[in-house]
Amino acid sequence: MEIFDYDNILLLPRKCLVESRSECDAGVELGGRKFRIPVVPANMKTVIDEKICVWLAENGYFYVMHRFDLDNVQFVRDMRARGVYASISLGVKAPDYAAVDQMVDEGLIPEYITIDIAHGHADSVKKMVRYLKAKMPSAFVIAGNVATPEAVIDLENWGADATKVGVGPGKVCITKLKTGFGTGGWQLSALKWCARVATKPIIADGGIRSHGDIAKSIRFGASMVMIGSLFAGHEESPGKTVEVDGELFKEYYGSASDFNKGEYKHVEGKRILEPIKGRLSETLIEMEQDVQSSISYSGGRKLMDVRKVNYVILGGDNAGEHLLM
Repeated sequence: MEIFDYDNILLLPRKCLVESRSECDAGVELGGRKFRIPVVPANMKTVIDEKICVWLAENGYFYVMHRFDLDNVQFVRDMRARGVYASISLGVKAPDYAAVDQMVDEGLIPEYITIDIAHGHADSVKKMVRYLKAKMPSAFVIAGNVATPEAVIDLENWGADATKVGVGPGKVCITKLKTGFGTGGWQLSALKWCARVATKPIIADGGIRSHGDIAKSIRFGASMVMIGSLFAGHEESPGKTVEVDGELFKEYYGSASDFNKGEYKHVEGKRILEPIKGRLSETLIEMEQDVQSSISYSGGRKLMDVRKVNYVILGGDNAGEHLLM
């Protein structure tokens, strides 16, 4: 297999069939709902909070609430009270099972549940997926994170409705440095590898540095793209505002960092400062317009038409930039 990442790939245009890029439909269906764009902010404390979740749900976007220092039961109650869908994250420990039991007892069934652990190809995830499917059969269960086709096959067979692919490729992930494992540096080809065996949606998680990487993710098999750093640093972002030499930044740190854990133990994340970049709503509109442009370059009218294009691999061991069908 070829090993490459987002920076090594360019998609090749096909004849444009639309008169205006605005004719292109950037929407995607996931779990019975259609969302405006195939993008979801990362379920991290410095990226998303309840207020942002409500706004996203009300405006046609997908969200996944984080699971840190959060009462999931109360969160689902709050989303129900506001008349919007509930999308939560769970771990695989005893309090997570207790939260599931309490939600079932109260008749609070979230529409989406993401089992979110660093190494999702695990018996602990198998147990939780099967528990959720028994207790909440109507919930759409996303499980991860994983990095191999074997893991995707297992998670699908265990009952997951979608898998999250990406181990350590994010801007604040140091998994490859701390452990020697992961998809950092080859996330896009890992996605391609996993998508070959997937029969259910894949959410590509991590390594996105520009809006064009969204289209590349779709081309190589993702249905949805989870993004952290591009969403951190907005005016609404929950990260702490920090001033450095008169310039304003927002804190952004990994879920496996000591900043998130509150202790230095099994640390696989770090903290960085993201320059404040305006309002989240403006970035989402720009992303939608850029995805529409990608669709027009693909010679299509809808998002999945991007999967039909050819691509080139640039530089490195593949110098000579050869064409791949």
